Amino acid sequence: MNNRTGPLGRSIDCFKAYDVRGRVPDELNEAIVYRIARSWAGFIGAKKVCMGRDVRPTSDAFADVFAQGLAESGVDVVDLGLTGTEEVYFGTFHGGLDGGVMITASHNPSDYNGLKFVREKAHPISGDNGLGEIRAGAERGEFDDGGRRGKRIEAFDKSAYVEHLLGYVDADALKPLKLVVNPGNGCAGPIVERLEKNLPFEFVKMDFEPDGSFPNGVPNPMLEENRRETSAAVREHGADLGIAWDGDFDRCFFYDEQGDFVEGYYIVGLLAESFLEEHPGAKILHDPRLTWSTLDLVRAHGGTPVVSKSGHAFMKEMMRVEDCVYGGEMSAHHYFRRFGYCDSGMIPWLLVAALVSKREEPLSSMVAERAAKFPASGEINREVADQKAAMAAVEKSYGEAALSIDHLDGLSMEFPDWRLNLRPSNTEPLLRLNVESRADRALMEQKTNEILQLL
Repeated sequence: MNNRTGPLGRSIDCFKAYDVRGRVPDELNEAIVYRIARSWAGFIGAKKVCMGRDVRPTSDAFADVFAQGLAESGVDVVDLGLTGTEEVYFGTFHGGLDGGVMITASHNPSDYNGLKFVREKAHPISGDNGLGEIRAGAERGEFDDGGRRGKRIEAFDKSAYVEHLLGYVDADALKPLKLVVNPGNGCAGPIVERLEKNLPFEFVKMDFEPDGSFPNGVPNPMLEENRRETSAAVREHGADLGIAWDGDFDRCFFYDEQGDFVEGYYIVGLLAESFLEEHPGAKILHDPRLTWSTLDLVRAHGGTPVVSKSGHAFMKEMMRVEDCVYGGEMSAHHYFRRFGYCDSGMIPWLLVAALVSKREEPLSSMVAERAAKFPASGEINREVADQKAAMAAVEKSYGEAALSIDHLDGLSMEFPDWRLNLRPSNTEPLLRLNVESRADRALMEQKTNEILQLL
């Protein structure tokens, strides 16, 4: 392994807004992973941390190198093995550790990999509060000897984590629903199997075995072409729900009993309503991409809506600052106060299945009113050469008619009967567009098409 210490001679370009992610080996390789491990350990002053990894071809090797870097920094590492990102969050706050790292590139193709970090109590580390310092330290390559050799401790027992998940539902009150579950050959399958033993559900399993080559396509249900298989299976098997995850299962996606994909926006409102029934007057966190339905529901149920910049690191930090009981992003990230203010891809489907059982009505009818009252485009991605110029053109075209213009996260513009959010991706060279209206699908579609033409 070359270039382990001393000035690197070039910048490390795989640092993003709230994690590390890059193509292997040109953007991210073992030498860089080692440097990042040493720099992160020094930055958080760690003595003991946990580490998990996804199923990608390079994840085992990166875990070995990261653990070596920690050991040479005098840090003990609790190795969780094959995990989802949320298991690292849980291991950190439940175990009282100094931090945690997840080796994953989430939904990116198999030739990518990355790192997600938290510090004590699963506090997030992002570009605004630490990633820049970790990057600079990795580039300098000047690492202090830890004074002792840290240990690597295997801890593959998931029973405490599974017990915590089951604590969000009353298993005795659940109905024997039929669920189509699709981990996309990512890491969710083993946890679903552990939960299955304690639940009355019948599971129809698809793309279930972890396989880092992703033989059935990248595990990213945000892409429409990746939804067809799950939709068809729900219809074929007459299931009550369809559930899919991304590779590290920190995002959870839903299909109703008709096999139709349910936009994450409406799931946020559904869960917000449910939490406010149990916690009257609580604060609910949401992102700025699609807002009107969430604001309407939260206020109608006596809660207080709080907005945060999109992205798991920003959302988690705001969850803590405002002590929100629940937070949700339309991109299918869901955050829970009881889960260390962190996001989980397992808790949402348990809660939705519990709601279907309790209300004895299908998911389609639970969200139909909201979808009619606030129709939304869903997130549309476009590759744009000059993102700043494109966003400026949209703002100029619609600025005079706007009731409000906001730049908290990209560009948000509100009008009497419709609104838009246009923002650059934090992980990919894309602009992401969301449009919604007040009970006027034709208007929403018209404005969506207009903006796409501008782009």
